[in-house]
Amino acid sequence: MPRREDELQQEPVLVERRPGYRIVTLNRPERLNAFNETMQIALAAAVAEAEGDPDCRALMLTGAGRAFSSGQDLSERVKPSGEIVVPGEALEKYYNPLVRKLRALPFPVVAAVNGPAAGASCNIALACDIVLAARSATFLQAFARLGIIPDAGGTWLLPRLVGQARARGLALLAEPLGAEQAEQWGLIWKAVDDDKLMPEAVQLCERFATGPTVGLGMIKRALDASEDNDLATQLDLERRLQREAGSTPDYGEGVRAFLEKRKPRFSGKR
Repeated sequence: MPRREDELQQEPVLVERRPGYRIVTLNRPERLNAFNETMQIALAAAVAEAEGDPDCRALMLTGAGRAFSSGQDLSERVKPSGEIVVPGEALEKYYNPLVRKLRALPFPVVAAVNGPAAGASCNIALACDIVLAARSATFLQAFARLGIIPDAGGTWLLPRLVGQARARGLALLAEPLGAEQAEQWGLIWKAVDDDKLMPEAVQLCERFATGPTVGLGMIKRALDASEDNDLATQLDLERRLQREAGSTPDYGEGVRAFLEKRKPRFSGKR
């Protein structure tokens, strides 16, 4: 029996299955999609389910309402006794596995940042492969305001995306960065008009859903590895991955389509 709309609205994460891809929406708009444990569990399950679906070839992550996410729900950081919970356990159980999974998924992940992305949620968005943001969106490394450090991969991602000087400014000053500036700095792929965000994100997912999925997954692997490899090691990795990619049906289809001057019909299969 189909679920009623009011039941769906109570779900902390919404999953929409479309041909070849899925849209995963953080769904606590009344709390600006702040992460609590229930949302973390639901999000991990949604990502794992997408990974296990052989027909899923792309994933979109976005937020309901006027925010992408305000980050960790700090109400969960205060015990009934008034004692403050020391951060760490949630990183080990939820945030760190999520970031690792997003980077390792064998298909592209698009973040459609529809509003403020603060704290851990900012870095979860930045861990995605393509980050589109509405022009009204902002990115905030809010951690210094609480006396803690950027987590969920923030200290790794920021200097690699924007360089040490800007990374230190973002982390130490904890000031919001607008979407257009984020694009200019290379923090994200593109800032778009607010009403164009979802259509453009959908267009990207549809493109990836009909793309050479195995090869796209290998591009992710190679780019991530290049952050730590020297040139000789990276050249060896490129050779190994290229041989593997060149053995897929999609490579043969791509070559034939190029020679026949037609659009390729990629299967996404190994």
